[in-house]
Amino acid sequence: MLRAAIAVALAATLGSIGATGTHAAERADSSVFDGLGTWVDIYDGSVYATPERSAERIAAHHVKTVWIETANYQASADVVDPVRLGLVVDALHVRGVRVVAWYLPGHVNQALDQRRSLAMLTFRTPSGGSFDGVALDIESTKLHNVALRSRRAVALTRWLRQQAGDVPLAIVPFNPRGLERRPTTWPGFPWAQLAESADAFAPMVYTGGALTGFDATYGYVTRALRLLRTETGSPDVPIHVVGGVANRMGPDELAGFVAAVADDGGTVGVSLYDWLTTTPRAWAALAQLSR
Repeated sequence: MLRAAIAVALAATLGSIGATGTHAAERADSSVFDGLGTWVDIYDGSVYATPERSAERIAAHHVKTVWIETANYQASADVVDPVRLGLVVDALHVRGVRVVAWYLPGHVNQALDQRRSLAMLTFRTPSGGSFDGVALDIESTKLHNVALRSRRAVALTRWLRQQAGDVPLAIVPFNPRGLERRPTTWPGFPWAQLAESADAFAPMVYTGGALTGFDATYGYVTRALRLLRTETGSPDVPIHVVGGVANRMGPDELAGFVAAVADDGGTVGVSLYDWLTTTPRAWAALAQLSR
């Protein structure tokens, strides 16, 4: 049934995605990305093994939104482990926790990226529930032609924004401070074009393992947030800032991250990557921001 629905939707929109795409649909309510969040990927088998227990533990940390991966461009299916995924989503919804699906496109196979992006929208849980929002994690550099990679990332974003209707869409971009330090990773990253369609951005501003100490972490996160607003041309762009990797951040790095987000004062949400690596100490640090 899922494959049939996807095929029909793709056929109906054949040709709507090209080098530049078309004008984006109206924006959706970005508040689904607000507040304290956490992340689950397709490799987190223990989360799927005990859906009720996982949802209970997540809700106990006062998490508002779980970002959960449905697939990536290398996965064997458009939605990985859909039955158990649906049970997790239902269990979270029962506890009042929102769920945002995210997909990692490779930008190499456009048809595959379209189909798997659309699968986030057509997915239904055993109770008939759906995701509260969707996200594209466009960090893959598998396509070496940078100009073509940018065009395809923008086109996919515009196309999915049109398909999503009132379902909010977030972009998980490269960390802007990371691109500033290593510009050859993705020269001319299409910030402004992506901002035309995205309802929010969720930059993964990782500092764990790469930076040491309060000051280095604070400066890095602060600079990343300022750059994102500058590059998108929107000082009010909704940002859900993601730190990590959680268990690679010591007390000083956690304190620097929390202080930078608090002092910035303009982000709508915060989380650490990911659920399984977030320590009790990290949850305590995040609690300072969620009060």
